[in-house]
Amino acid sequence: MIPLAQILQRQAVWRGGAAAAGLPAAPTGFAALDAELPGGGWPAGLVEVLHRAQGMGELQIVLPALAALTSAGRRIVWLAPPHLPYAPALRAAGVRLDCLTVVRAPGRRDALWAAEQALRAGTFHALLLWLPRASYQELRRLAVAAQAGPGFALAFRPPEAAGEASPAVLRLALEAGQRQFAIRILKRRGQPLAASFPLPIERPVFERPAHALGRAPLSATPAPGARARACAA
Repeated sequence: MIPLAQILQRQAVWRGGAAAAGLPAAPTGFAALDAELPGGGWPAGLVEVLHRAQGMGELQIVLPALAALTSAGRRIVWLAPPHLPYAPALRAAGVRLDCLTVVRAPGRRDALWAAEQALRAGTFHALLLWLPRASYQELRRLAVAAQAGPGFALAFRPPEAAGEASPAVLRLALEAGQRQFAIRILKRRGQPLAASFPLPIERPVFERPAHALGRAPLSATPAPGARARACAA
């Protein structure tokens, strides 16, 4: 028989009262948020971010992680975004555009299929997906596929999804303020967090207001200095 202490040392075993430390995670770039997340960042697997409206600044919560990943030559993919990414905003946030792949999908099923294939390929360290609606079975397929990859899959979903069951390892709900988010952790490994907490957001300064999801076409020009470094799988 295997001793209980040896079994509990395995990462696959979750203890409800534990903080689930030691799990692989990508730092979010926000110390206050990392402090509340098991592993100190975005956990490997499926993550859900629930928000009320497109363009409320929801991408600000993930841009620091994307900038860090692409700076290290890691690849990221945006799948079925509601608008084309706005290249100047991404570049200002430190995201290398030559490490970003944008995939369009004509329909919801196409987007889900493409997301599953991208995750199973294991060549991306972050996948962003916009899912207005999805069944538990569809989310389960994404969660299983995400577990096989090296990074995290982040799905943007409407707040109504909070009342639905989900296999995601982490679920956050965002409420936007003037210069901060109010973040509520709906689900995480370890102890639950009952109260929401504020998260200050620094937005890039432009000549005119801009959001990382805009209507301008994505620039094909890499960020300065990016030509000498190839993106890695």
